[in-house]
Amino acid sequence: ILLSLVVLAVHWQIVPDVFMQMLRGAVGVNQVSGALIGSTIAWGVKRGIYSNEAGQGTGAIVAAAAKVSHPVKQGLVQSLSVFIDTLLICSATALMCLSTNIEPNKDISRIIYVQKSLASVLGSNGAIFITFSMCLFGYTTLIGNYYYTEGCLRFILNRRPTKKIRNVFKTIATAIVFLGATSSASFAWDSADLCQGLMVLVNIPVILILSPIAIKALKNYTDQKKKGLEPVYIAKECGVEQPTDYWNPGQKL
Repeated sequence: ILLSLVVLAVHWQIVPDVFMQMLRGAVGVNQVSGALIGSTIAWGVKRGIYSNEAGQGTGAIVAAAAKVSHPVKQGLVQSLSVFIDTLLICSATALMCLSTNIEPNKDISRIIYVQKSLASVLGSNGAIFITFSMCLFGYTTLIGNYYYTEGCLRFILNRRPTKKIRNVFKTIATAIVFLGATSSASFAWDSADLCQGLMVLVNIPVILILSPIAIKALKNYTDQKKKGLEPVYIAKECGVEQPTDYWNPGQKL
């Protein structure tokens, strides 16, 4: 974000034009952009899901590991992460790229476009920084996604996997990572888009089904905050009558 601001500061004269360019592309004020608005939104949604994981259900796996007195506390943190990932980081990247004189084409696309945009102001150090950042992003993403999948495996087995099962699982996961790293970019993106889409297809209906309970939990949280209390979650007060793993009716944390 800071480096994006540096690039914008260097090209501050054209920043208003860049904002207008983004707005015209988003709302489709001419015939060409109007015809492409559907595909633009679809592309943005697909890449936005990678950015913030909203709607996939994966973020809930990691959020559930947090120890809080009320689940809404962690829910608000998750909402903030969507704002930071998409509206700050992605917007900063887009503004940085559009404010430079680098024109994207079939040879300059995706990460190369970002590298060249930053390098146009900071020289080779900019490209090196982006490469280093991508290595960190890739490493942390692998750790995070493995945590997700092992959590799902534990849920499917209804118990903590034995060491033997975990070793087999790690071997399979490593093979899949190797396959993804050595396959073509188009195959990797297309297969990932398909799998992500299937996850969203399952998770969105579940979110809608559980939304009344989530809304009651939010109201319960805000009511306690208004009274000056430290919010404490009691499942029964939020409409959860059936036994659950952690938030049993009438039970405090």
